[in-house]
Amino acid sequence: MIPMRPNEVISIAIFLLVLLALYGFEIGVLLRAGVARFRRRPVRPLLTRKPVLVVHVLAALGIVCFLYARFIEPFRVEVNVMTVRTPKLTEASFRIVQISDLHCDRTPRNEEEMVRTVNALKPDVIVATGDYLNDRAGVPRLKDALRRLEAPLGKFAVTGNFEVYHWRDLDLIDGTGFELLDRRTRLVTKGEASIGIHGRGMVLPDDGGDGLPDLPSDRFNVLLYHTPDLIERVAGPQVDLYLCGHTHGGQVALPLYGALITFSKYGKKYESGVHQVGETMLYVNRGLGLEPRPAPQVRFFARPEIAVFDIVPDR
Repeated sequence: MIPMRPNEVISIAIFLLVLLALYGFEIGVLLRAGVARFRRRPVRPLLTRKPVLVVHVLAALGIVCFLYARFIEPFRVEVNVMTVRTPKLTEASFRIVQISDLHCDRTPRNEEEMVRTVNALKPDVIVATGDYLNDRAGVPRLKDALRRLEAPLGKFAVTGNFEVYHWRDLDLIDGTGFELLDRRTRLVTKGEASIGIHGRGMVLPDDGGDGLPDLPSDRFNVLLYHTPDLIERVAGPQVDLYLCGHTHGGQVALPLYGALITFSKYGKKYESGVHQVGETMLYVNRGLGLEPRPAPQVRFFARPEIAVFDIVPDR
């Protein structure tokens, strides 16, 4: 597993200490009230003082948030559609749909929703940016879902850190119709127009290996990589759109603060969504799945997503 950065460890520690203090206080109050009742002493003053009422409300709100994060948000797939205008196209437009971080497990999660949603979007191209599996039992479901995705101009994939660390002995893409790209470029053509799709397999330690090939700067080029960690090395006229995942948007994000952890060398700088870095548009997809246990099986303010990019001429 990619290690957490020191500031992420601190963030998690503070978050857990706050929860421990809140629920420790709440349990303490309830225990004191129980002892008072047992001794036939007044209970109401222990439970209704203003500071105690505030703690009651916060503790109840925390339980509601946990139930939402555990049973609702992980299944609320969001579709984000973006229009990318470019002078590198003059006539044809291309629709690219990105999926990422499926983390297929023993039990189904968002695989069927993914198939229905992606096919309804009628993409020209589908790209998948790594971390496909949590458990070997999920392989048949993963392959079946990927196989049923439809894109007339091609389906392309790259590996993530889970494929490198855990599933080197499995070919998770074989038989799905996806082409695995690793330091390779494929041209996608519509009429006389074309765009390039360049994929890089996950490299650990995540130094990105050597540089990009000589991608023509007068052609619209898409880079697929699992993490955002190459962005400041490759940003420029050769890479118009950089698509990645890995961060899950933190999987747990707090209002105003955002992601607690991202497992990216840039920390929270590119935690999710759109970032313009020089001439390159970076998109960090929050993914569709969850980190495997013992990580908490929750999402909070980091909904699973499918991203859509309509690449159109800039007229």
